[in-house]
Amino acid sequence: MFGALRHIAGCFNRDKRGTALVEMALVAPLMIILSAGVFEFGNMLHQKLLMQAGLNDAARFAARCNSQMYTDYNLPAINCANIAKNIAVYGVTGDPTPASQPRVAGWSKNDVTVEIASPLGCHDAIVAGVTKYRSVTAQVCIVRVTNSKVYRDLGMLSVINIGPITLGGTHEERLIRF
Repeated sequence: MFGALRHIAGCFNRDKRGTALVEMALVAPLMIILSAGVFEFGNMLHQKLLMQAGLNDAARFAARCNSQMYTDYNLPAINCANIAKNIAVYGVTGDPTPASQPRVAGWSKNDVTVEIASPLGCHDAIVAGVTKYRSVTAQVCIVRVTNSKVYRDLGMLSVINIGPITLGGTHEERLIRF
């Protein structure tokens, strides 16, 4: 019996046909898993960059938004923080329509926080005679837009038992108010 097995093993050892198929069968699963991981990471990075672009746009708008100017000219007041959230999530200044798609699937206005000139965000321009911030006003105020969203993976992370990943970001701008 062992002689027969040795004969069969010897035939396989001398035969070179089918080696590419065997090599492919061994390498293909590893390459598929590796490629899926690269796609997963690329998708996560793409979503993070889209969210950061929205935060940058929203902070830039909020730093220049002046709702007081509207009320001074007897126009209806605007909610700068709400408009900034719309810009961050949907990329529009008005209210989003039902057909409006967020920049990132699953991202909502509730995930975005806009702080416009909070008392903690204002700093003295001159401290103990030293100019810390160049400004024509006594204080420099900051607009901060932050977000936090749980990443919706393509499935690769759940296969390897990696828990939910939270994507977050912050952008700050100096309050200008034209």
